[in-house]
Amino acid sequence: MGANSPAEGELDHVSGENAVKDVFQEKGKEVEKDVHPLAAFLALHGIDGAEDDDEMESEDEEWQPHVRWICTNCIMPNPEDEVYCWKCNEHRNSSILEQGFMSVSSEPKGVDGSAKPVAKKEICPSQMLSKNLTFSGTFMCGKEKKTAIGYDDRMLLHEETGKSHPERPDRLRAIMGGLQASGLLSGTCFTIPAREATQAELELVHTANHIGAVQATEGQDLSYFTPDTYANEHSALAARLAAGICTDLASAIMTGKAHNGFAAVRPPGHHAEQEQVMGFCLHNNACVAARAAQAAGAKKVLIVDWDVHHGNGTQEIFEQDPTVLYISLHRHEAGAFYPGTGWAHQVGSGPGEGFCVNIPWSCGGIGDGDYLSAFQHVVMPIARQFEPDMTIISAGFDAARGDPLGGCDVTPEGYAQMTFLLSSLSGGRILVVLEGGYNLRSISASAAAVMKVLQGTNPGPLPDDLQPTPVGAAAMLELFMIQRRYWSNLHDATFLKFGALLDSWSKAGERKSSKRRHIGGPIWWKWGRKRVLYDIWLRGQMKHHSSSRHDHSCPCC
Repeated sequence: MGANSPAEGELDHVSGENAVKDVFQEKGKEVEKDVHPLAAFLALHGIDGAEDDDEMESEDEEWQPHVRWICTNCIMPNPEDEVYCWKCNEHRNSSILEQGFMSVSSEPKGVDGSAKPVAKKEICPSQMLSKNLTFSGTFMCGKEKKTAIGYDDRMLLHEETGKSHPERPDRLRAIMGGLQASGLLSGTCFTIPAREATQAELELVHTANHIGAVQATEGQDLSYFTPDTYANEHSALAARLAAGICTDLASAIMTGKAHNGFAAVRPPGHHAEQEQVMGFCLHNNACVAARAAQAAGAKKVLIVDWDVHHGNGTQEIFEQDPTVLYISLHRHEAGAFYPGTGWAHQVGSGPGEGFCVNIPWSCGGIGDGDYLSAFQHVVMPIARQFEPDMTIISAGFDAARGDPLGGCDVTPEGYAQMTFLLSSLSGGRILVVLEGGYNLRSISASAAAVMKVLQGTNPGPLPDDLQPTPVGAAAMLELFMIQRRYWSNLHDATFLKFGALLDSWSKAGERKSSKRRHIGGPIWWKWGRKRVLYDIWLRGQMKHHSSSRHDHSCPCC
């Protein structure tokens, strides 16, 4: 979906904080040339590097003789002479998928704490799968059958064979293996067999044309809906299984068979619109789950989307529906970051006006402080006023620290805190649906942190010194000005505080800048009653510097 024009007064995004800087700053042009087979894909996510086909072919001739290796952990290409991945520092012979899919490194450590080289064993994916993962279906875990986990091996068959696509089967292997290694799948479990979503269930969200287009990929070795969204002969089945698992989990939670649930599913869904496949997503799993929850008795459903990308599909599907509140926190960069939607002024339309809440970050690098501040001051007050009967999390883990596409800095502890806050809503009826996340160690650790909270672990109180960055405060202040007409729980005092913080940060920046420019000024400039003397002196200095600059031929002076 294309980006929309900014609303009047739209805050400027922070310049220089773009995906190109996030991805290529450490290697510069050399790495930019190396990664160019993925350039078209990366460009869709706000990362420059897409080139004309003719240029790409000519460059192919230059770099093709040079052997490269693809990082197992984050799929970024690396030069042959590098031992560690330039993006995530994973060893080129990483055994992350051969050691029980641990979310912490199992490789021997050197004196400096870095991983030592490990000889890579020859082991095929099917051997790894049969050795480590024997799960299939929906599992009720714990003596009280509290948490249901939805998963099926057949979703691993959805794959772009022969290429290193970020949305790959290893994502589920890492998550399920990490949960198993952490002991989070142990205990008394019973299974509700995984099943495919029916045509009728999918049509509650998608058009018949959309469903038919996905179905038509069966029997095709490899096809593409968009340059970044592939399908093979198994993709339609995997998508129906993902939607079916989410349907049954939502129904089980609403009927009391489970208290909460985690859907470890792929392909992801939140970019899929009513009649548009895009952004790795085929069917919108969270939306299908919301309709299933309503069919099971939920009058109002809350969907919180913390994937680093805006869920344009979810927003479009529930655009005019006041029974579903959609809240998204996402990297936006004034529409420059994929998919370009999710402006703060997009609030829904018709009867659904006010039931769409977008918190767009204007740059990368956003971490726990901003996310938890947004939860504390925006997400939770609005959600409590809405009073949902069911809460669904579109849980993309690509805002996690180390993700190759997200470029943000959320930790597993941050995800645990957000899950804990949301678990206080809707009587604890909460369903976590996997979306994005492309660093295997990050998604494994983050999923485990979320699962611990679902199973009853309290992550502890929020930090006492919790406060947003200037970027986060600006985003929340902008949202407050738009959403306060719809939600009375948004308190003026909180956002006045954010305004004061922004003002103080701005003045502090001006003072630092002033001190750097005018070193050598008289010490008495701080004395208020003599400030006029300093102003006279300063104007003279500025005039002198201005005339000096004109005397130089250097264009940068």
